[in-house]
Amino acid sequence: MRTVNEVSKLTGVSVRALHHYDAIGLLRPTEVTEAGYRLYDDTALSRLQSILLFRELQFPLKEIKAILDSPDFDLSEALTEQIGLLELQYKHIGELISFAREIQKKGVTEMDFHVFDKSEIEQYKKEAKEKWGHTKEYEEYEQKEKRGHDFDEAARKLMGLFSELGALKEMSPADPAVQEKISALQSFITDNYYTCTTEILGGLGQMYAEEERFHHNIDKAGGEGTAEFVKQAIEIYCCK
Repeated sequence: MRTVNEVSKLTGVSVRALHHYDAIGLLRPTEVTEAGYRLYDDTALSRLQSILLFRELQFPLKEIKAILDSPDFDLSEALTEQIGLLELQYKHIGELISFAREIQKKGVTEMDFHVFDKSEIEQYKKEAKEKWGHTKEYEEYEQKEKRGHDFDEAARKLMGLFSELGALKEMSPADPAVQEKISALQSFITDNYYTCTTEILGGLGQMYAEEERFHHNIDKAGGEGTAEFVKQAIEIYCCK
């Protein structure tokens, strides 16, 4: 675990910026000590890496948060998209350097502005944003945000639901009491984030168990094994 100062020194992100990321729910510390010190584990640092890559690509913080929190977010696929865009930017900068050196060497001989054309980069960014940021679910999420929905409170209540599910781990995932909680989970997501169809709920169940950040937080809320238990219960619920 690293303190906020250690993370700042490691990444070059100011302490003030890290505090802001915490305040807007973009990057929560893994733990906060009784003395109020923020602590970050490797999972949090991995999320910070994704944030910084999207920042380099000029994505606004609000869009980055929506992308990273999307149930459809795939880190491997996102990295492929980011690499492609970074390569375009690298090519663009190389052309600008060559153009400037040519002017330095020969002087301005003609008005050539093609190297300043960033339309290819902008189109790539547009496609990436459409892919990650303009799903129906994202639009619902954005509308709730505009109406001032308290996502921090919703997140706390969501963890409360996982805590309640964790208390039922000794039961069969098919037990009616467990299935009732899964129904409540689906309704809660619909009410607070976006319409949670059975298909989406099934995908969330997989993510809860397989994505390290979610797995860690859910097990932290409900005890070890809760994420896997929730996944199994969701699978049964979705097969009804």
